[in-house]
Amino acid sequence: MKKTLAAALTAILIWAQPAHAQSLLRDAETEALFKDMSAPLVKAAGLNPRDVQFALINDDSINAFVVGGQVVYIHSGLIQAADNANQVQGVIAHELGHIADGHIVNADAGTRPAMAIYLLSMVLGLAATAAGAGEAGMGVMAAGQQAAMGKFLAFSRTQESTADASAVKYLNAAGITGKGMLSFFKILQQQEYRYGVGKIDPFMQTHPLSGERIQTMTADITASPAYNKPADPALQERFLRVKAKLIGYVGTPTQTLNTYPLSDQSVYAHYARAYAYHKGGYPDKADAEADALVKAAPHDPYFLEVKGQILLEAGKPAEALAPLREATELSRSNPLIATTFGHALIATENKANYPEAIKVLRTAVARDTENPFAWLQLGTVYELTGDEPRAMLATAERASMNGDSRTAAYSARAAMAGIPKNTPDWIRAQDIAMTAQNDMDDNPKKYKRR
Repeated sequence: MKKTLAAALTAILIWAQPAHAQSLLRDAETEALFKDMSAPLVKAAGLNPRDVQFALINDDSINAFVVGGQVVYIHSGLIQAADNANQVQGVIAHELGHIADGHIVNADAGTRPAMAIYLLSMVLGLAATAAGAGEAGMGVMAAGQQAAMGKFLAFSRTQESTADASAVKYLNAAGITGKGMLSFFKILQQQEYRYGVGKIDPFMQTHPLSGERIQTMTADITASPAYNKPADPALQERFLRVKAKLIGYVGTPTQTLNTYPLSDQSVYAHYARAYAYHKGGYPDKADAEADALVKAAPHDPYFLEVKGQILLEAGKPAEALAPLREATELSRSNPLIATTFGHALIATENKANYPEAIKVLRTAVARDTENPFAWLQLGTVYELTGDEPRAMLATAERASMNGDSRTAAYSARAAMAGIPKNTPDWIRAQDIAMTAQNDMDDNPKKYKRR
């Protein structure tokens, strides 16, 4: 049975909430790589690197997208499928095209005409059915549905082609070769061949077929002065590390060992196996792989991070402090690494470590607005030190971040009652309480008491 246009558009709206519907993978090293590899492209697109964010989604499919704002969502499957950093840069350039060209903001320009066709066909079809021509009425509605979907898909393909053109322009302006973009589309083309490209109706796709996209872009990419410019070896090294640790984390230990067998003593293999063993519940093996990483680069913050994380989650928080403290310092208090360090300080159950935990975690939440685990840890250490009002504020922050306005409002008001009036923490609690109450007032059915 074919989807109706209304159902298809509903699916699109559901898909437009990835952060809530799918699992996000937060990793300091990966996020830093995305930021650095995209910075020249973001500038070429006329955007501010500080405003553009990246989110890695735990999904094996080869995909990346934007759904509003300036956040680029990248599937883990895309990183696993890519051979090099330059290919990922091509994908990022394409998504930046959607942002800079305002495609999400202007989405109504595609959905409104399509819905108009769909609704008109429904009216005419129902009228024909009421007049006794049931089959004719159903035919009118089916034809209208097909025409409406075709209208929407044509609009979508036009946007994708425009984003491709913008991506080529940004790569050229940034002095980055487009070879990776072409080669990645060839990977996608191979995917189409697997499904039988002859069976794919090009007019019923949201994107032009990969062969068509390659043909359209090749001339401009090969004509660029940057076409034969070598890819950045430092970015490639970082990409291979990130890819290895991702494979180790999302795959099973068996899958990881097939890709990175024990005979492979490269840094990438140690990285992949460290995460695979850690996730699979083999702390001793994970610790041995982490030791090999730290031996290869004693002051690499990300190697120290995984070393500390393995020790912490193996029930050895006191031993985890040294590598995590150094990782936090070397990464300039990266919020994700600092949160793990703060967690370890609390997990020692040593009251002498609590003041440092508060300091570390307050810095983390100030620098990362999407870190509910950091607020959980900060609330925990406030409670352990007897600061109940700020523990309630931390709960309010976490509830607000998770969309739980009822808990956010209650906790924020409780925090206000115990925090000195007009201080920064009191004002923040007041802001949360007001915002949460407004949400409850605007959505009474959602918060109706059971």
